Amino acid sequence: MDSIVAWIRGVLIEANMSAISSLFDSVDSAVGDVAYQVGHTPQSWNPAIFAMVRGLSEMVIMPVAGLILTYVVCYELIQMVLEKNNMVDFDTFNIFRWIFKTFIAVFILTNTWNIVMGVFQLAQGVIFGASGYITGNLALGSPEMMSLIESQLHQMNVGQLLVMLVQTNIAMLGMLIMGVVITVIVWGRMIEIFLVTSLAPIPFATITNREWGQIGNSYLKSLFALAFQGFLIMVCIAIYAVLIANFVPTGGNAQTTLWSLIAYTVLLCFMLLKTGGISKGIFAAH
Repeated sequence: MDSIVAWIRGVLIEANMSAISSLFDSVDSAVGDVAYQVGHTPQSWNPAIFAMVRGLSEMVIMPVAGLILTYVVCYELIQMVLEKNNMVDFDTFNIFRWIFKTFIAVFILTNTWNIVMGVFQLAQGVIFGASGYITGNLALGSPEMMSLIESQLHQMNVGQLLVMLVQTNIAMLGMLIMGVVITVIVWGRMIEIFLVTSLAPIPFATITNREWGQIGNSYLKSLFALAFQGFLIMVCIAIYAVLIANFVPTGGNAQTTLWSLIAYTVLLCFMLLKTGGISKGIFAAH
């Protein structure tokens, strides 16, 4: 009977170690994939979608933006004339100023995609630096950790090992779900970027006008908020990496180790959901 019990314990210990190792690998893979995905600009994330969105923006939205720009500059000219008592007190320099503003407005509109992509290139440089800083710190399942977990499992009886195996598999299912949620958050941000950039010519057509310019300014704030949301995501991952960098189970309780890891990952998932709102709050975008 002792030999049979010892054999069963050996099988359960091996099964637990395999499940815990797979759990750690899935966590590393999910979080590492976030760091990889966030570091992409729209054109490098999916060139096919980028080409489609740019084509729609330039072929469908740009003519509408041109009409809006025409209305805006004509409206500004009329307002300028009326403000000077129907040109009785009109200063000739105002005409040159209006021409210059119109030239700037046309220049900005025709370079809409260069400006938009410049914002994301700037943010990508910041995100790339953050990614290189934390990538080496993000790793679960170190030999020291696995050895200590195995020693703790050897102290458990058959019943405790069975409970631990069930809990580990439940945790694995939960981690798979959270991995999907994290992926949806990251992909959802990229799709939001494509949606926002597809309409870029319209707010850019209003940016030089005194009355309509708030549309373009609000759009630029939203654009910067979306771009630098990626940096906040990397900060969340960096904090997560610090929390688990020295994540070595103590006190002879592998179950505490398991559920603490789950708690940290749930916290990471929750904070990733909040990064969009935090970024918009920082840039005063609405």
